[in-house]
Order: sequence, then structure tokens, then C-alpha cells
Amino acid sequence: MKILVLGSKGQIGRCLADQIKSNVNETVLTTRTELDITDFSQVKGKISEAKPCVVINAAAYTDVDKAESEEELAHLVNHHAVSNLAKICAELNCGLIHISTDYVFDGGEVIPYLETDTTNPQGVYGDSKLLGEMAIEASDCEYMIIRTAWVFSEYGKNFLKTMLRLGATNEHLNIVGDQIGCPTYAQDVARFILCVSDHFQDPDFESGIVHFCGDNPVSWYQFAVEIFESCSELGLRAPKSLNCISTGDYPTLAIRPAYSVMDCQKGYQNFGMPPSDWRKAIPHVLNKLR
Repeated sequence: MKILVLGSKGQIGRCLADQIKSNVNETVLTTRTELDITDFSQVKGKISEAKPCVVINAAAYTDVDKAESEEELAHLVNHHAVSNLAKICAELNCGLIHISTDYVFDGGEVIPYLETDTTNPQGVYGDSKLLGEMAIEASDCEYMIIRTAWVFSEYGKNFLKTMLRLGATNEHLNIVGDQIGCPTYAQDVARFILCVSDHFQDPDFESGIVHFCGDNPVSWYQFAVEIFESCSELGLRAPKSLNCISTGDYPTLAIRPAYSVMDCQKGYQNFGMPPSDWRKAIPHVLNKLR
């Protein structure tokens, strides 16, 4: 089976490249400079040339705060380009795997979100991602939308690497403790994506949305505690203290969901993969980074 990956230099894209090394499928990896998903004619030409069975879209606009002032660009990448991609996949009869986010929810619940729960994004980023989902659902292509959350890895910009950078120069850090979510290791996301891609060949495959994220919900503060405890165990520098603060003490341009925990049972039942063991992944990432 031939797979085309869009956005192979992003965090999840680079992890996909790692996982593909041990995968038997024929794969074409494209970067943003090689294939800009906002260039609609270029996208169609590339997919027509590659003739993949499945397209994996790991390309996205992901700067949550900057999206508030770059609304047009966020929607171009996360909505309009995705809509064009879905139409092309339908026309060329290839499957589409698209990566979405927990930010499609408003965070007002107290129990994990199911795939069928009502969406209500609170910012431009979440809104653009939701509209991308809706465009895929409205197309005639065969698809799977994978929502994930709080992604971290040895690559790109993410919370773990930000903590390491701040911890290297500060003795005391203030971390938000009233936003709850599920950290997710990007290598686990990549493994799940490839597992899903294999199922496109099943005669009973059904398009839809599936959640895949970390196994134990925590706050950003608790996530930071786990990171620096692993740092200490590995002999890496950690700040002297972490101070748990409220969202109100750390205002941001975009509203973050107070609770964005997602239920992953559907993914486990349909594809046989348990949620990401993010605690186990932290020391693995730290060892890779050093």
C-alpha cells in the first residue's frame, strides 16, 4: 500500500518518518517547501502523480495564540486547504487521514469527551480545525479524522521542550494548574496513524472520527512535575520549585479549554491500540534530547 505524507517536517510528521522506517508500506514524504497544501493545484498534481492509497495530512497551522491575529491564514491552512484536499482524495479515490485537536471542545465538561459529543471551539485555532473536520465529512472521500492533544516529543516546539528551556535558566517556575488534559507522545500518535492506515484496505472500513491521546489526565502543572522528576532521576537540571497558578494568573490571547480530556475507547476497540503512555515516554524523550 502506498502512502503520501503531507507535512513530514512537523512534530508528528517527523515521528511518522521515524515509524515508517520499520513499516512495510511504500511511502512518499513531503515537506511544506516541497508541497504547500495551500497551493490547491500543486496538491492535486502531487497526489495525481504519487497515486497513493492513503494521504496522511500532518500539515497544520498550530500556533494557538497567533491564530487570533492571523485568522485568515489559520483558516486557509486548517480549513480551506483541508477541504480542497478532501475533494481531491474523493476524486482520485484515495483515503485521507487527518490530524485534529481537543481544542474543538469548549472544556466545559467534567467527564472525557466522546467522538460524538458536541463541539464548541473557543478560539480561532479550534474553529479552523473544526471547520476542516466538517469539510472532510462533507466530502465523498474515505477518511479518518484523528483528534489528539497536548502532543510532545523530541522534535519541534512543545511543552516538554519549553519546560527544559525555562528550567535551564530559572530556579522557580509558575505553571498553570487548572487546565486538565492528556499529554500524548507524538511517536505513539504516529504509530496509531499507521495502524489506522492499514485498515483502509479492510472491506468493512468505516469513515469517522477517533480520539487518540494520553492515558492519564493531568494539569499542565502536574505534567511539569513529572518532567522535572524525570530530569532529576536522569541527572539533568531541574528548577528548585514549581508554583501552581491559575489560568487567570497567566492570561493568553486564545482561550484554552479548562478540561479537554478525550475518551480513547473507540480507538482501542477498533484498532487495537491503547492510549499513549506519556509518563513512560518522558524519560525516553529526555534521553534522546541529551
